[in-house]
Amino acid sequence: MAKFYGKVGYATYTEGQNGVWKPSFVERYLYGDVVKNTRQLFSGEDVNSDITTSNSISVLADPYALDNFFAIRYVEWMGRLWFVTNVEVQAPRLLLRLGGVYNGRTPSAPANPGGGTG
Repeated sequence: MAKFYGKVGYATYTEGQNGVWKPSFVERYLYGDVVKNTRQLFSGEDVNSDITTSNSISVLADPYALDNFFAIRYVEWMGRLWFVTNVEVQAPRLLLRLGGVYNGRTPSAPANPGGGTG
């Protein structure tokens, strides 16, 4: 079983002005084990095929992870961010099942990378 140490990204939402809910991202580092390591290649109508994983990573959960497991959005693994499609609580561990590549927001990524407004 391969060892894991990496970023786990959480997204929580807070109410801003005029009742608009805005995401807030937090990243924390966790230790664990890669318990399943597979990949899938989907060829559809796109020019490039989509790659997804069916990996499972069992992480040792700290109190923050146990209290906020529902907010986990992504994991950094093998140098790339991956969607967490399912989280199973197996206290004191969390079993994270990964899917496709995550291209969403992170704490270090700007909301509008183009630099314009809107």
